[in-house]
Amino acid sequence: MENNLTRINKYLSEVGYCSRREADKLIEAGRVTINGKIPEMGTKIGPNDLVQVDGENISDRTGNFVYLAFNKPVGIVCTTDTRVEKNNIIDFINYPKRIFPIGRLDKDSEGLILLTDDGDIVNKILRAKNNHEKEYIVGVDKPISQTFVERMSNGVPILDKITKKCEVKKLSSNEFRIILTQGLNRQIRRMCEYLDYEVRSLKRVRIMNIPLDMPVGHYRELSRDEMNELNTLLEASQKSLTPIESFKPKKKNK
Repeated sequence: MENNLTRINKYLSEVGYCSRREADKLIEAGRVTINGKIPEMGTKIGPNDLVQVDGENISDRTGNFVYLAFNKPVGIVCTTDTRVEKNNIIDFINYPKRIFPIGRLDKDSEGLILLTDDGDIVNKILRAKNNHEKEYIVGVDKPISQTFVERMSNGVPILDKITKKCEVKKLSSNEFRIILTQGLNRQIRRMCEYLDYEVRSLKRVRIMNIPLDMPVGHYRELSRDEMNELNTLLEASQKSLTPIESFKPKKKNK
């Protein structure tokens, strides 16, 4: 019997409702019920249990997942809590299915973010130990020195740890490219601040094999080739993703 039980946060992730992190927040807020009762964190459910979020029945939606690439504008917040944040990414895109962002991009930053209804893929992309690359173009408030490039590349102390070594290339007097394999909170801004530089612009231009190639405020579905390559990169994460046939640039609905 125990083998048929699944933690509630894992269940909500696997059926494509939200990520495990978001599920934990919903549970903590008392918005999740199991058979009409509010569960404790870590509660397990069986195949016959009725799970609801805000009174809505949750069903298994696996097998027909959505994978989107979106060029997030400055000012949009990467949250699924549409009740609290007016300028949230979910309302901005207005996609016909429930989706959620894979990771975050600061409100003051722009560029590529992936969204999906496949909760099982989120941690596999975000885990720093998997060395999944994210590439950014950054503008700062003063000329970039060789010392700045070397120190950023070799790691600086932020949030009580030394950042991983990364690739940094000066593009112009006040602009550089950086490729990270970890995702600390406001990492690039904190790294620059430690070296007495202020970030004036920050754009993410690539996540793993997915490039930023659509206008600001637009999204597209990932192509078959992109999904196949993503499959290869995520093999160590023990999940096979379904290839997506279409490649449809779209603009948000108004």
